Amino acid sequence: MKRFTMRDEDFICENCKAKVEKLKVSARDHCPFCLYSKHVDINPGDRKNPCQGLLKPIGIEKFRDTYKIIYQCEKCHQLHKNSMASDDDMEKIIELSVAKKE
Repeated sequence: MKRFTMRDEDFICENCKAKVEKLKVSARDHCPFCLYSKHVDINPGDRKNPCQGLLKPIGIEKFRDTYKIIYQCEKCHQLHKNSMASDDDMEKIIELSVAKKE
């Protein structure tokens, strides 16, 4: 099982430049506006990944009673998944779900 380090931090999105506030329920791991993330962790919250590339959202998949955003790193091309947050832009989520089916 992966180790999890709780890190819920404010940040400026490197993709859209929006100020992103803490999630306050769980750990914030992506921008709720453009859905981009950053390849910073090896294990969730550890901030030990030397890649530091932007994680581009490329799809959505159903996971239990929610959805996960599928990412591909623009630097190392590794695939990664993060759970959707309650305040994510639903229009962006829908765009991803439609794009995956086409």
